[in-house]
Amino acid sequence: MEGTPLDATTISWWMWMILGLVLLVFELMTPGGFFIFFFGVAALLVGFLDLLGLHMPLALQGLLFSAAAVVSILAFRKPLMERFHYKMPKGKVDSMIGETAKAMDEIPLGGFGKVELRGTAWSVQNVGDSAIPRDGRCQVDKVEGLTLHVRG
Repeated sequence: MEGTPLDATTISWWMWMILGLVLLVFELMTPGGFFIFFFGVAALLVGFLDLLGLHMPLALQGLLFSAAAVVSILAFRKPLMERFHYKMPKGKVDSMIGETAKAMDEIPLGGFGKVELRGTAWSVQNVGDSAIPRDGRCQVDKVEGLTLHVRG
């Protein structure tokens, strides 16, 4: 039984379509950044053009794919990000500065220890004027990484 031989122009359209769908699914599985999405759309575009009969050499398809992805990222990413994140607050959402914590052990002046704040143990440095007794209350002055600076 004889069949037509497969060449790059007969299989390339569906390869681009599969690549596009895989990239779109991958975008859905990762935290949003809307980068992979545009590469998926560009692959679908190249596959669709080839399916419609606009057969191009593989190098030209790759160039069209790259150009379409970059141009669409530059043109549409920012508006999409604004559209999908329009309800996000603009400033700091949560700050522990000014909150009161409870010392889990005595914390000497300038020393380090642990406090309980919001049901979680935190590493702290005492930057106040006196030691903080066990079960004593202290106020958060500054947050530096995972260490709170507190004073009694």
